[in-house]
Amino acid sequence: MDDILKVIILGIVEGLTEFLPVSSTGHLILVNGFVDFTGSFANMFNITIQLGAILAVVIYFRERLFPFGNLKTAAEKLETWDLWKKTLIGVTPALVIGGLFGSDIEEYLFNPLTVAISLLVGGIALIVLENRKPLNKICSMSSLNYRTAFLIGVIQCLALIPGTSRSAATIIGAMLLGASRVIAVEYSFFLAIPTLFAASAYSLFMTGLTLSLTQVQLLAVGFIVSFVVAWLVIAEFLKYSKKYDFKPFGYYRILLSVVILAYLVIIG
Repeated sequence: MDDILKVIILGIVEGLTEFLPVSSTGHLILVNGFVDFTGSFANMFNITIQLGAILAVVIYFRERLFPFGNLKTAAEKLETWDLWKKTLIGVTPALVIGGLFGSDIEEYLFNPLTVAISLLVGGIALIVLENRKPLNKICSMSSLNYRTAFLIGVIQCLALIPGTSRSAATIIGAMLLGASRVIAVEYSFFLAIPTLFAASAYSLFMTGLTLSLTQVQLLAVGFIVSFVVAWLVIAEFLKYSKKYDFKPFGYYRILLSVVILAYLVIIG
């Protein structure tokens, strides 16, 4: 398969799965093996194309994220700065744990078996969560306090295990701590910005930025595809979260886990 076609497929997968509670990293590990796009550049590519998804979030929520300009009142600007503070507080645990153990996690846990187990556990967790009565104590970003933001960030660290899903970890954590479904999804989007940016920057730094022209072109294609698809997913997922629960994602995770485990047994 041509490399351009491979990165287009991977860009679509990244854009589709980054903000849904199904694990983009897990899907990319599986698809990378399927299309035979592996190695150090492929690992770096998977992380770096997340920048396209980040850009989609930033542009989609630009009015809420940018505190500057004359169109916002003083109160609205304070609200924006407060949102950024909560986001930075929430990302701190993942930056610390990822910085300390990221290389070891990638070496020992980035494999189909870990992905399958994580998908299964996360799927069951989503279904159990939706079967309980929602607390809905936090129905706006302004009512999300700093302590809760930090605790959600601690739970997000589980997403360092491939197959867990950063989105699923933050959504489940937020809802367990009293956030409504919509606020949990929104905070997951905002928390993605520094989390994914840090991961992408670290990956580029570790490569020494020694990329060939062909590799740069492949990254550019993956970035653009990821951005476009992620933009569409963000809009639709927000609409979905206002009307429906997350059980279908739980069932999907369990089904995918069973398929992966069956495949590993057959080949193994």
